Amino acid sequence: MKKIKLICSDVDGTLVPDGTSRLNTELYDIILRLKEKGIHFAAASGRQVISLEKLFAPVRDQIFYLAENGAYIGCYGRELFTRPMDCQDIRGMIRDIHAHMPECDIMLSGPRKAYTDSKNPVFLKFLLEGYRYTLDEVETLETLEGSFIKLAVYRENIPSEYLEFLRERWGTRYKVVTSGDMWIDILDIHANKGLAVKELQESLSVTPEETMAFGDQQNDIEMLKQAYHSYAVANALPETQAAARFMTDSSTDDGVLKVLKELLKTLAEETDA
Repeated sequence: MKKIKLICSDVDGTLVPDGTSRLNTELYDIILRLKEKGIHFAAASGRQVISLEKLFAPVRDQIFYLAENGAYIGCYGRELFTRPMDCQDIRGMIRDIHAHMPECDIMLSGPRKAYTDSKNPVFLKFLLEGYRYTLDEVETLETLEGSFIKLAVYRENIPSEYLEFLRERWGTRYKVVTSGDMWIDILDIHANKGLAVKELQESLSVTPEETMAFGDQQNDIEMLKQAYHSYAVANALPETQAAARFMTDSSTDDGVLKVLKELLKTLAEETDA
């Protein structure tokens, strides 16, 4: 087996319960021990990069960030690559959402800040306290100007017909994907975690055979296909499990952490041999 040089992990539903910051702090030490062995770690998530930097604060300058479902690639305090969307198209999406799914909340993401015109206190608390987002509350999203990399639609148990509607309207020009059962994300057509992993692999001269990846949702499938050592956690969707070569315990049973500990144990044994 080729030596592992890169580990990429989804966050929500894989490392932590969805929308929380309850990360097993033992992972920080594991990341540092992997780094000593020459193995890079990347957090690959639908979250904004600021949220990820807060979650991984003790090791925030030691890892890579594949944020906003692959529309953002960076390291601590440094943006390496983004995939911006067309502002006119964004306004059309917002009008469609307001007209056809008015009970949904909308969040628009720039590279390091998110924006919402929602007045829903439950949604705002979820973003600010659950995800710990950097968020601007505005009167309307339709007049915003700037560089934006993701439009996210939120509703608890969001209906599948909403996904189908947005794919029918925008799916030929943009990536429209579920991120858990509460979010639909709309991004640049070429933005996904798999392509982000591929770009990081190329910049680090790492092959898929030298890459390990973990995920649970549809938006993790491209990433799993970009790594030979691909793992689905036990709570993953069936289609995500089918895309992975290996299985590990659920996110609540620290499945990722167990695999990484075993990897370090194997590396130690090889060194002692």
